[in-house]
Amino acid sequence: MSEFRQRAENYLAMRRALGHKLSDRGRLLMSFVDFIEQAGTDHVSVELALAWATLPQGVQPVWWSQRLGVVRGFARHLAAIDERTEVPPTDALAAQTSRTPPHIYSSTEITALMAEAKKIRFPLKAATYETLIGLLASCGLRVGEAIRLERGDVDLRAGHLVIRESKFRKSRLVPLHPSTRDALGVYAKRRDGLFPDPKTDSFFITLSGTRLHHTSVNETFRRLVQAAGLETDGRRRPRPHDLRHSFAVGVLLGWLRGGAEVAPRLPALSTYLGHLKPSSTHWYLEATPELLAFAVLRLEARP
Repeated sequence: MSEFRQRAENYLAMRRALGHKLSDRGRLLMSFVDFIEQAGTDHVSVELALAWATLPQGVQPVWWSQRLGVVRGFARHLAAIDERTEVPPTDALAAQTSRTPPHIYSSTEITALMAEAKKIRFPLKAATYETLIGLLASCGLRVGEAIRLERGDVDLRAGHLVIRESKFRKSRLVPLHPSTRDALGVYAKRRDGLFPDPKTDSFFITLSGTRLHHTSVNETFRRLVQAAGLETDGRRRPRPHDLRHSFAVGVLLGWLRGGAEVAPRLPALSTYLGHLKPSSTHWYLEATPELLAFAVLRLEARP
């Protein structure tokens, strides 16, 4: 292993020890290391960083900017131990991120998705996806958190989930509404009856008794969205992760309808969602017509 590659490995290990998973960014950095070694050099230069960042063609400029950002972070680290290191300027390949608004599901749409899942011709798969969609909608979990649940993480007697080492390696307890707890109990009995000896201890399982995978979940969800006839604005089809946004908006609307002050309660929602700080939760509180109406009423009520 070259010294340059070892330094990259050490850098990633240090960042991960601080709580960053760096799965995608780690792969990108090692791709840059391959590029550097193929170029026959052993240090970062702005020229090579730009050349690697702009390798993908036919992509949005923001992707080049994000790739260069991976190199920039590593270069800043290297600059302290290798004076030859050139750190790419922050304005190089600068591009604004265009964030597509999430789809905020109505209760009718969630019911329609679960109904379509129930129609899947394989009983185990039908039960799995009907329950998974209901769990995401009622608890606001990340998809990865839901499919990583082990049987022991679902405490139906106490009525909570244990989410282990999710983003930034944070773990938390997620209380369950009684209806959600009951639905999970029904699924567990159905699952064990259909597949009593699975290959994994995962709570949600596939037809072959293995853990669900992001790719298959997204593909199945896409078909369910289409079958349910959910309308889109032509920019992006509704995603499983949008159920998390919808949960957060629903909580906020519940507070506003009850006349509660939102700001003091945001830290509680942030903790429930597994965010490091309330500012991260703001991304989920997308404007909806009802939210805007409440905002106008609040403004008009101020002296």
